[in-house]
Amino acid sequence: MKEREKFGSRLGFILVSAGCAIGIGNVWKFPYICGQYGGAAFVAIYLVFLVIMGLPIMVTEFAIGRGSGKSMATGFEALEPKGTRWHHLKWISILGCYLLMMFYTMVAGWMMYYVYRTAVGELAGLDGPGVEAAFNNMLGSAPTMTLWMVIAVVISFLVCVLGLKNGIEKVTKVLMSVLIVLMVVLAVHSVFLPGAMEGVRFYLIPDFKLVAEQGFGTAVYAAMSQAFFTLSLGIGAMAIFGSYTKKNRSLTGESVSIILLDTFVALMAGFIIIPACFAFGVEPGAGPSLLFITLPNVFNSMAGGRIWGTCFFVFMSFAALTTVIAVFENIISFYIDMLGWERKKAVLVNFVLITVLSLPAVLGFNVLSGIQLMGPGTTLMDVEDFLVTYNLLPLGSMVFVLFCVRKNGWGWGNFLKEANTGEGLKFPGSNIMRFYMTWILPLIVVVVYLKGYWDFFAPQGRGVQIPWMIFAVALLAAIFLVIMKKPAKGEQRQ
Repeated sequence: MKEREKFGSRLGFILVSAGCAIGIGNVWKFPYICGQYGGAAFVAIYLVFLVIMGLPIMVTEFAIGRGSGKSMATGFEALEPKGTRWHHLKWISILGCYLLMMFYTMVAGWMMYYVYRTAVGELAGLDGPGVEAAFNNMLGSAPTMTLWMVIAVVISFLVCVLGLKNGIEKVTKVLMSVLIVLMVVLAVHSVFLPGAMEGVRFYLIPDFKLVAEQGFGTAVYAAMSQAFFTLSLGIGAMAIFGSYTKKNRSLTGESVSIILLDTFVALMAGFIIIPACFAFGVEPGAGPSLLFITLPNVFNSMAGGRIWGTCFFVFMSFAALTTVIAVFENIISFYIDMLGWERKKAVLVNFVLITVLSLPAVLGFNVLSGIQLMGPGTTLMDVEDFLVTYNLLPLGSMVFVLFCVRKNGWGWGNFLKEANTGEGLKFPGSNIMRFYMTWILPLIVVVVYLKGYWDFFAPQGRGVQIPWMIFAVALLAAIFLVIMKKPAKGEQRQ
């Protein structure tokens, strides 16, 4: 049997894993909700949840990957006791990766298209309505969106076909290095714009009045949700890189490094966007309007805006592509581990498959815009995003945690041994931590999951909300029925 490829360096492992975690959400969501919930006050709450929630889930995912030496396609089979059904839950990872790429490849294409549009001056000189019309024209053009989506898919699979060390690790090191340098340069430039210091104060000085206005519970939930979703946990995207890493470093220490890098990018994104918006009297919006309407207007207003705008969208393209490359590698590994395929065959098949599966999201903004499954004004991308963000990420994370702590799963002792192998920060093995991981952390994840459903469907009224909540609870119950299956006699672990 062919020996599994390993990262060439510790830095490669950290940068590739961080590249997977660092995505578009770090930039267009974090600065907005940070300002909405009191600036530094929100950051403090957010950091607490990164430690108590994001860190232990990341360690469990890495541990399962390294302990099994497999992707999630066969990781549970390699570690589960005989007679249990944990392996049925691998489909959370498989479906999650495909669903995420069904719209993320399109968004990565948007970023690269805007590098081109900004660089050639296509947006220069346009007023606010003109910039908005340019974005809407892109959404309305199926050929344009398809072309740039395919370019994103081709670039990412070309990297993956070269393998782990010669492709993914080498290219991601370059992309992440350039991303960080660009981010620092853009942040410094924004902070020194005339009038930008008001935005810096807004971003850095805690405003507990804003927290009180929004409601403390709402602010806490917002911080908890952002901490959870920012790390791309729950669909095995980290487990695959755990399977590629060596045993000379403890997984807790490596996870801390990755989370610090992810947090640095999120915080620096705030320094890029918020001071610039304040400097030009623009309200920092959320979602696509922030990146493709608000910020192009800001760049049009500043000296050298065409250069700064191009640099910004290069940075955003790199953030998107590192995530796409990482998840593509996970998808390719499913076929290598489960079906025994060669890498080139897995890449070729999935190039066709991902391209075809990405078309509904593209066409959902134009040809298929009349299909609004989540309510008026929604698109097919919204359906795909909902299935991943509100379902598979939290449910998959809960499964990873319970697999590592339950006696009918991998077991607490096996998890600790794997997590703490090697030099570096150790995962605490106290009874208090075991109780927290067994009961409190899964409960927090369930709250995130159910509250997400409630908030998503509440504006549509109770007639819509109640059936969806019933579906959410039924899905949760089905997963627990799989988890509760007892192992064969003599196979239960401590």
